[in-house]
Amino acid sequence: MIPVPGFGGRRVAVFGLGRSGITAARALQAGGAEPVLWDDGVSGRMQAEAEGFNVEDLTSADWSGFDALVLSPGAPLTHPRPHWTVEKAHEAGVPVIGDVELFARALDALPSDKRPRVVAITGTNGKSTTTALIAFVLKQAGLKVHMGGNIGIGVLALPAPTTEAVYLIEVSSYQLDLTTAFKPDVAILTNISPDHLDRHGGMEGYVKAKSRIFQAQSGNDLALIGVDEHWGQGLSDAVEARGEKVIRIATARTPEDLPREGWRAAPGLLLTDEREIDLTAARSLPGRHNAQNAAFAYATALALGLSHEQALAGVVSFPGLAHRMEAVGRLGGVRFINDSKGTNADAAYQALASYPKTFWIAGGVPKAGGIEPLRPLFGHIAKAYLIGQAADAFAVTLGDVPHVVAHTIERAVQLAAEDAAKTGGDQVVLLSPACASFDQFPDFEVRGESFRAAVLALGATAESDH
Repeated sequence: MIPVPGFGGRRVAVFGLGRSGITAARALQAGGAEPVLWDDGVSGRMQAEAEGFNVEDLTSADWSGFDALVLSPGAPLTHPRPHWTVEKAHEAGVPVIGDVELFARALDALPSDKRPRVVAITGTNGKSTTTALIAFVLKQAGLKVHMGGNIGIGVLALPAPTTEAVYLIEVSSYQLDLTTAFKPDVAILTNISPDHLDRHGGMEGYVKAKSRIFQAQSGNDLALIGVDEHWGQGLSDAVEARGEKVIRIATARTPEDLPREGWRAAPGLLLTDEREIDLTAARSLPGRHNAQNAAFAYATALALGLSHEQALAGVVSFPGLAHRMEAVGRLGGVRFINDSKGTNADAAYQALASYPKTFWIAGGVPKAGGIEPLRPLFGHIAKAYLIGQAADAFAVTLGDVPHVVAHTIERAVQLAAEDAAKTGGDQVVLLSPACASFDQFPDFEVRGESFRAAVLALGATAESDH
């Protein structure tokens, strides 16, 4: 745990007692604060009471006595409308912050020579793969690495800071909205595409939230920014104009395609300003988007003092991330790929683009725009197997593309496996839903495990490269 100083003897309201909330309460208490906890759910309140915390109904509390509100990232800060705790905090002049901000303040309280290095990663897609990849590369080189935030455990549940440690923090737009002092040594923005627009009041608000990862950086820090989209290009220019060091990373094939000088990635190759690096041996990083993720990891490793050889060895030997382009089984010539984390069209686009032909399983709770953005890749779809709430709408969008409404993952896997086997040769059955999972599953992890179970139930041999 990382104790949070600065609130000694003062009352701090904590709303939302999930993973981040209860951990924040523990860290505040360890730093001498008096956290006052509340949650709309009875189970969260019961857990807090069992740990001896002060649980108080914040709807009737005296907000003038609070020094801050620590808000769960799941509660809306601004849109569609502010959470009721946010409104009460604003009325009382109480600042609203999150657990990542508490982490930043804990590090700021340390002497400069005692501060660990921090790498933060955000983006619409690819942030979990990039975070896990960086962690693997650094650990392979012998560095002490603590990974958390939006991946793994809550950031304040990580071990207390030591100078030799590197903290890898994946941060969502919701978490970044609640920060002001968060200052990573290396800040990474993988990409930006429309997502969570209801929570940010539109694309402008979403981009602004993502850009907060760079807000406290100075000239000694490094920003790595994906510039395939114009939002990333604009942010890279704005960050550089403030005097910060920026490396732009794109999936351009030639220097002429690049919006600026910098790092660039292409299928099978990681191209730097100095050399071309062959990534074809990296079996767990297929496709241009993963070459870009590799570029982020490689650049981060060099920034933290690793050699070219150490960085490359780590990238090439990365075993992959569960539910992100994860090879889960093989049945004859048919490989089954679990990309359950592909919860929007942009992520599914990257997955479909990784293979010339796929038997594609998609569906769930659709995002705005559905799968219309995937139309340029419809030629990559041998046949689609549609599940969940989105099945009928996706069927209409697919039109003449071969498809069937399978309803469930189990049925989709069975039908796709049969069709792929009939086709002959090496084939790929790909789960990349382009949808949230909440109609049939509690989260994308459970959906991915259901896919894995259905694949293995067919008699497939589990893959060993992840």
